[in-house]
Amino acid sequence: MAKTTKKETVSDKKSAEKNPARKKQYTVLFGFLLILFSIALLLSFVSFFIHGQEDQSAVSDLLNRDETVQNWLGKFGAYLADIFIYKGFGAASFIFVKLFFLSGAFLLLDLPIKKLKTTWFWDLFAIIILSIIFAFFATSLPELGGTIGYEMNLFFQDYIGKTGTILLLVFGLLIYIIFKIKVSPDSIKSFFEKKKKEITEDLKSMSTPNSSMEYNLEEFAVAEAPEKEELEEPVLKTTTFEINKEALKPTIEHASEINLEPTVRKTTPTPIPSKELEIVESPAEEFVIEKAAVEDTVEENLAARLVADFGEFDPTLELSNYKFPTIDLLKEYKSVGITINQEELEENKNRIVETLKNYKIEIAQIKATVGPSVTLYEIVPEAGIRISKIKSLEDDIALSLSALGIRIIAPIPGKGTIGIEVPNKNPTMVPMRSVIASARFQEAEMELPIALGKTISNETFVVDLAKMPHLLMAGATGQGKSVGLNAVLTSLLYKKHPAEVKFVLVDPKKVELTLFNKIERHYLAKLPDVEDAIITDNSKVINTLNSLCLEMDNRYNLLKDAMVRNIKEYNDKFKARKLNPENGHRFLPYIVLVVDEFADLIMTAGKEVETPIARLAQLARAIGIHLIIATQRPSVNVITGMIKANFPARIAFRVTSKIDSRTILDSGGADQLIGRGDLLFSNGNDLVRVQCAFVDTPEVEKIVDYIGSQKAYASAYLLPEYFGEEGSNTKLDVDISERDALFRDAAEIIVTAQQGSASLLQRKLKLGYNRAGRLIDQLEAAGIVGQFEGSKARSVNITDLTSLDQFLNNEQSN
Repeated sequence: MAKTTKKETVSDKKSAEKNPARKKQYTVLFGFLLILFSIALLLSFVSFFIHGQEDQSAVSDLLNRDETVQNWLGKFGAYLADIFIYKGFGAASFIFVKLFFLSGAFLLLDLPIKKLKTTWFWDLFAIIILSIIFAFFATSLPELGGTIGYEMNLFFQDYIGKTGTILLLVFGLLIYIIFKIKVSPDSIKSFFEKKKKEITEDLKSMSTPNSSMEYNLEEFAVAEAPEKEELEEPVLKTTTFEINKEALKPTIEHASEINLEPTVRKTTPTPIPSKELEIVESPAEEFVIEKAAVEDTVEENLAARLVADFGEFDPTLELSNYKFPTIDLLKEYKSVGITINQEELEENKNRIVETLKNYKIEIAQIKATVGPSVTLYEIVPEAGIRISKIKSLEDDIALSLSALGIRIIAPIPGKGTIGIEVPNKNPTMVPMRSVIASARFQEAEMELPIALGKTISNETFVVDLAKMPHLLMAGATGQGKSVGLNAVLTSLLYKKHPAEVKFVLVDPKKVELTLFNKIERHYLAKLPDVEDAIITDNSKVINTLNSLCLEMDNRYNLLKDAMVRNIKEYNDKFKARKLNPENGHRFLPYIVLVVDEFADLIMTAGKEVETPIARLAQLARAIGIHLIIATQRPSVNVITGMIKANFPARIAFRVTSKIDSRTILDSGGADQLIGRGDLLFSNGNDLVRVQCAFVDTPEVEKIVDYIGSQKAYASAYLLPEYFGEEGSNTKLDVDISERDALFRDAAEIIVTAQQGSASLLQRKLKLGYNRAGRLIDQLEAAGIVGQFEGSKARSVNITDLTSLDQFLNNEQSN
């Protein structure tokens, strides 16, 4: 029978723990207790300043019942006053009364505890400052400062003197006034301007003679029935008046101010800006007119005012002294101009005309355009000649000219001509300095301008990576891919500030991009807790790509909250101070992912790399993440259909076969290039032949040395931490003592929302992604949320807050 009773008692306790009503009762009880304790503190503190000296000797002997004290709360009150006031913070301890009272009220009214935490912090700060101030100035009354204030005052005076102590106290008061009371120079200025305006309006109203503007129309009006004098409400019932014009003559100068209405007398009142209603009273009759005051309007919104006061947000402010690389860092070559060999041009023209005549193709006109490495001959055939017939003679023309790399463009887009590209016998190099210094690049109004080189017409070819939006580069070994990548990176370094663009560099060959390590804290982005920003290990590439997917998702959440469609609109809105950083908003730099040898990644990782690459290519354009992928093996196994579909912009260097050319460009032509930087650029429509700009390794080294020698950020741009499926089997942190201070708050948010998401914790707790990710790991280790499921939110294993409380209590008891 006893055993049964014991089991029932245990079950009653468990049911009480699960019962939220019981928990509410405990909370209310504790709230009342805190309020009563605050009242007890108040009584004991007040009586201390009345009977404190009499009770001082009895405090040390409180257990002796023969000792009597004068404190209103007896020995308990004398002990509290001695602890808080005499041995504590002195008169500043009265703030504890407020704190305990507010804490009890918050529990009773079930208000959010977060506001209470802020109140406790600032009030404790005020208690410390006030106790030191009292101890400093009221040396004859030590109880005002308390023992703690007295000792802290002596400590500061011993080390920084009286003057230093005063300055320190002034600084502490300024901190409290600015951050707690929210007093700023602008608010003080607006306060005095408002007072000045009110005083000006009062003086203006006092200077206006009200009596001269009062008119009684009844003195100048003759009623239709004057003999009837027994009207109860004469003003309201009188409907018709005849105005005596002769009587109005003496006051004609005020005629514009008279409101000639038949029923009421209206006066011009003295402005009363502080009242909601404007009251006009008639001394002759008991009739009051109330006029609603005009509602105050705000002439400008808060964002416009912030911009007017502080200017637009400048993302480059942290590195405001940053200097862009100078053009002198690039090598200047002597023979860079195009030399026109008239004899060579005439000879090639005659051979082309002769070859076409052999096939009975007459030419009406021919024109030559000389480029750095290729000359374009534009021909206009006679009427009736089929273009396909000329196109089929490509190999015959190459044979007659004894030249490699003949390419026929039939017809040239936008022109009524057929183009024949013939390589020059003495091709000219295009140095990087010439394209960087060109007006077309320097004056380019693009988000991410890239100077690739020069076209056949010797014009600098500049494209915008932000509009591509991703770039695929392919070509055989030694044809200029690595130089092309260096040209792309150099262009961005010359045009964009470190705050505006970040690079994620993947270099499986370990030698092509290592020079850029020197600008890690300026331009590079990496995963947290990774030593090298340039990724050379293929196993780390997977985590980096998935981390970029997380960054993409986070940025899309920010764009959704800001109600904009792309990164440019978002950053413009952030610069205009229309987005609050306290809500997680920040300036978003462009991120450029550069992969030097994509074929090697596909061989080692396969789908694990292709899937995030395809996802980024499909979605990342709007949020400023752009991909540049280079490979020397342009086969269909490497450049799959999914990748080609999302990379409309492609660069093809020389390849060995027409099949490879079609794999890259979906058309031939890349197999007919001459190499050494000769490329074809396609952006989904026409092909453009470009001679890639040449930038040598020593030039790149000078540029990165110049940038690396300047002031940098504290670290590289940190990407979100990514924990893959392989990491879910590892042992996570299960030590309760090492849990984050916000672990319980995070658990309550997750259980309430029934959604295990790091981004949710970011928004609710205003955390960085790394800390939110660690909290998710700790929640998983505790068993509150499930394992990582890719892009899906984690499952939540606890259904409600009551179960969560029980779970955590059991965990602590174990």
